[in-house]
Amino acid sequence: MDWGTALWDQHDAIEKHTQSGLDLVERYVKFVKERSDIEQNYAKQLRGLCKKYARRGSKEDQETKFTNHRAFQEVVNELNNYAGQREQLAENMSLNICVELTKYMLELKLERKTLLSDVKKAQQNLETSFKQLEMTKKRFEKEWKEVEKANQQVERVEQDPTSSKLDVDKAKQSAHIRVHAADECKNEYAAQLQKYNKEQNNHYHAEIPGIYNKLQEVDKKRIKKLAEGYGLFADTERKILPTISMCLDNITTTSTNTNERQDSMTFIDQHKSGLAPPVDVEFEDYSQGIRSGSVENQSNHFNHSKSRNIKLLFKKNKAGTQDKHMPPPVEDFSHLPPDQRKKRLQERIDEIKREMQKEMDKSAALSRMRGVYEQNSQLGDPSSLEPQINQISHNISKLKGDQQRYEAWLSEAGGISTVSNNPSSLYLPVTESSPVLPEPVDDIYDEFEEFEDFEDDVPIAQCLALYSFDGSSEGAVSMQAGEKLKVMDEDHGDGWVRVKRDSGDEGYVPASYIKIIQ
Repeated sequence: MDWGTALWDQHDAIEKHTQSGLDLVERYVKFVKERSDIEQNYAKQLRGLCKKYARRGSKEDQETKFTNHRAFQEVVNELNNYAGQREQLAENMSLNICVELTKYMLELKLERKTLLSDVKKAQQNLETSFKQLEMTKKRFEKEWKEVEKANQQVERVEQDPTSSKLDVDKAKQSAHIRVHAADECKNEYAAQLQKYNKEQNNHYHAEIPGIYNKLQEVDKKRIKKLAEGYGLFADTERKILPTISMCLDNITTTSTNTNERQDSMTFIDQHKSGLAPPVDVEFEDYSQGIRSGSVENQSNHFNHSKSRNIKLLFKKNKAGTQDKHMPPPVEDFSHLPPDQRKKRLQERIDEIKREMQKEMDKSAALSRMRGVYEQNSQLGDPSSLEPQINQISHNISKLKGDQQRYEAWLSEAGGISTVSNNPSSLYLPVTESSPVLPEPVDDIYDEFEEFEDFEDDVPIAQCLALYSFDGSSEGAVSMQAGEKLKVMDEDHGDGWVRVKRDSGDEGYVPASYIKIIQ
């Protein structure tokens, strides 16, 4: 059963019902908007929390060598990713529900207004037709009364003995005219009545039911669209649950990556001095007589030195201050205890080797560019690269000298120079939400970009994609979550790693989007 048949006489109820439906849509839009604002504020607070506890400063860099400290930073990073998903949820709710329903509600309001206006117009047309019917009816009534008066006048004239035949004919003629006018009004009234009944029948059985049925369809579409909005409220959040679950799983995995034994050994390695504990204090027997002054002075000097060493051993220095008894730092780290000195020397040698490798990479790039310039002089002058090549050669020579000097000091300290070959140690988690592609070291790479290509080198590690990446930026490559890739080049501090897919595609991906697996 439809509204036009069952509710033909309930115009006010229909108007009120359709308005309440639009009000409900508007209330739901406000409800979702407030929910979106709550998610946005929640994400903002989480971002602030992550920023507050994010790793920064050299002291915390040292602490990340411990697995429990590093695990905490990974928890902070995953929580930051979690906050990003809450922001995405707020944005999707605003776009998919609030914007769409608001647009649809405006269309419904306009359509409802048009249909109600049609109802009002039809009602006005019917009322106008009824007024015309009343006017013709009154005119017919008036004319008929005039006919009755004319007939009475004819009777009086005929009964009056003083009236002539001319008077009687004149009265009859006047009555006949009145009767003819009354008949015309009667016919007009009958025609208007027939017209009104036809319009009224069309109004209540066709026009108004048709409009009410259209309003019913509009209301049905509103309910269906609102129901879709209810579903989107859940589906929008359900779509981000896999990523949120991945963040939580990563936090759980991080909790299993802590190693108390390794942290304990790392702490020992950081602070082990290599010095032997003090020897036992000898017994001084004064009952054997007074010793010579030289022996006594030597004993006092020994006791004073030992006492000072013990005090220094247990003394707690304030943070950021240097003990006045400690010697100032020197280049060969000879001011440090033996084990600490060897460790610092090895770290410095590894650092020099990394710097030397960067300089050698730049030198190779300049050499290739010079070859291109020599083959095609229109691209550039080969001699313009000589100053840069000479400077890099000078830098490499200086670094080699530094390396030899530090290796000699290390050999003197009893250590062996080694190079770390663990690829996973080259990658650190990147906390920036939107990293940028790596830029060349020098401006000369811009000129050489069209000729430079990745060398046919071998992978240095394998990695697993934690998140999907579209690779829309220039120089990047796309990947899917869970995909295994080959690491071709490490992160040089810009937050990007060069990888190669099984399909042969090669390019850069964010370092925070992958996990080294071997």
